[in-house]
Amino acid sequence: MTVSYTLKVAEARFGGFSGLLLRWRGSIYKLLYKEFLLFIALYALLSVTYRLLLTQEQKHVYAQVARYCNRSADLIPLSFVLGFYVTMVVNRWWAQYTSIPLPDQLMCVISATVHGVDQRGRLLRRTLIRYANLASVLVLRSVSTRVLKRFPTMEHVVDAGFMSQEERKKFESLKSDFNKYWIPCVWFTNLAAQARRDGRIRDDIALCLLLEELNKYRAKCSMLFHYDWISIPLVYTQVVTIAVYSFFALSLVGRQFVEPVAGPAVGDLDMYVPLTTLLQFFFYAGWLKVAEQIINPFGEDDDDFETNQLIDRNLQVSLLSVDDMYQNLPPTEKDAYWDEDSAQPPYTVATVAESLRPSFLGSTFNLRMSDDPEQSLQVEASPGPARPVTAQTPLLGRFLGVGAPSPAISLRNFGRVRAPRTPHLLRFRAEEGGDVEAADRIEEEASGSGDETQEP
Repeated sequence: MTVSYTLKVAEARFGGFSGLLLRWRGSIYKLLYKEFLLFIALYALLSVTYRLLLTQEQKHVYAQVARYCNRSADLIPLSFVLGFYVTMVVNRWWAQYTSIPLPDQLMCVISATVHGVDQRGRLLRRTLIRYANLASVLVLRSVSTRVLKRFPTMEHVVDAGFMSQEERKKFESLKSDFNKYWIPCVWFTNLAAQARRDGRIRDDIALCLLLEELNKYRAKCSMLFHYDWISIPLVYTQVVTIAVYSFFALSLVGRQFVEPVAGPAVGDLDMYVPLTTLLQFFFYAGWLKVAEQIINPFGEDDDDFETNQLIDRNLQVSLLSVDDMYQNLPPTEKDAYWDEDSAQPPYTVATVAESLRPSFLGSTFNLRMSDDPEQSLQVEASPGPARPVTAQTPLLGRFLGVGAPSPAISLRNFGRVRAPRTPHLLRFRAEEGGDVEAADRIEEEASGSGDETQEP
């Protein structure tokens, strides 16, 4: 059964993970204790042999071998090889879970598109969703040991109600050398086409939507089958396993305490229990055990997927959706906030602090703009000629932004800046008002004053 501890870590607190260290089921201790005890026993055996059974000359040879093994162990890139492998396995583990077919979307489409309150309509909906559940049961029998133990033969599938005897005969009469989990999906499509011809599915768009959801469901069944078929290359698994076992085989000899050649040196302690070596074994070997447990999550380990419970859940909710819930709607009525402009659900005493906290409106919502007109940007109606570079604003200073106007925008003066009125615009307005004399006067003044603009 899957080990869940989500509620225990719902809040980050002091020693939050420490309470999880005492659990046994699903723990690293349960996975690793046999290898750990074996490593300790072998280390103790070599230590006793060196201290009590070897002569002085043999100890000298053993010390040379131990130093060589210690140097050789550091040459194995264990962290890189093992870390990359475990990352690949974890990504594959989660992808396999997301590939488990769930009928939730399909059952909603069946309930919405296959009509009929009579026995024929009910039979069509229940049969369609049963075919979908049958396809998932067949593919899970192929990949999960728990499901295979529950349904060891096709007769058990018939007894469980996923398949009738006539359907079993049809299924077994189709000869194929490959897995036949896809047959119920073909039955589904044929039955849906028949329902369209009978008018139970009222238009082709509804039929297309129904078949699209079935194809998504079938694709997940296919992906689940292929994840079981195509494993991580065996050569990579062998490389990682050999690297870990070789590292600790060298550590068994290389981490032993040996007498130094030139007498006891500073820092050389005769540690009867090698704490750092044992911790290193616990971390690296535990890392390998994590990959070993989740590389195939359809077994019977503590953290493997609960496939049998998923089958029970899928069948129950899908039948409820297409049968008991079909056209079984509660009466529509006004909601509690019908006469309110701003809906605000109530809070309990435990969550009242959240209601007093202002909502997030954007990271720049509280940014204050400058009201100084000298620092505001000047808005011009039409682009003018480029401003010359003077001594007050040298070229380097303009490049670096020195002396440039502040980018702060004065919201107070922004609407007061207006474009100058051109003579053509003034004359046009005078003509529109019927004042021909004013229009002629404006034109004479414009021709006499060049390009200067004047206010009316």
